Amino acid sequence: MKNIPRPAPFMLLSTNHGSMIVNRNDYHASPGGTFGVGYELMSQSGYEQEEIDFVLALLASCLRDKGPGVLAIDCGANIGVHTIEWARFMYGWGHVIAFEAQEKIYYALAGNIVLNNCFNVNAMNSAVGAECGHIDIPEPDYLVPGSFGSFELKPSGCGEDIGQPIDYGNRPLRVEMVTLDSLALERVDLVKIDVEGMEEQVLAGAESLLRRHRPILFVEMLKSDKEAIRARLASLGYIVFPAGINALAIHESDPLRVRLKNEDGRLQLV
Repeated sequence: MKNIPRPAPFMLLSTNHGSMIVNRNDYHASPGGTFGVGYELMSQSGYEQEEIDFVLALLASCLRDKGPGVLAIDCGANIGVHTIEWARFMYGWGHVIAFEAQEKIYYALAGNIVLNNCFNVNAMNSAVGAECGHIDIPEPDYLVPGSFGSFELKPSGCGEDIGQPIDYGNRPLRVEMVTLDSLALERVDLVKIDVEGMEEQVLAGAESLLRRHRPILFVEMLKSDKEAIRARLASLGYIVFPAGINALAIHESDPLRVRLKNEDGRLQLV
């Protein structure tokens, strides 16, 4: 039989974050500019390095204040830029749990973890939300351009154009959904939540964890109800600091908060 030509959107790319499996179609060219994790990696060899360096400084602070055994959770890990950077940085003293709901993107995440020998990571092909169960989701077309990191498991109301139409009337994939509370973890130091409009649901399913462990929170606010999130976190004793399209939340009892400095609109640790 003849070999039938087939597309090969995923490729291996040398980046500032290590060798990574990237989809060459992971971009959206819009009138406002081109964006997408894959686009950034292919055009600049890196993705949001300033933000990554800031989170690494937060993890170093957790080690200093609480000792080895640091645990960081990456909700919405995509292909694993943050996950890989955290895991390599915390080798020997910390661990990462990474969640990615998109099946094909999860495969890339798992491959990137192995390629970079990050044995201190557990990756899960799951969504994170307010309750345990399952969520039925559509699937983007990974063979044509689209910012797959901007894909919403369910419409957020933001209506962001990822570069291709998504039919939410057709949801062929059933994905496990977990809450952070259901993990019953003995320690949690930092949680990143970047889940395209489901940030508030993730926090609702983590209330026991937040009350018990009081981790640092790094939450994307672009598609969420900012005031609702701030009110929820304030009720749990958190102080919220703006950080671009994200919010950094530190519990009022955490000594880290006195080491934060806002310089020219940018948060820094001193």
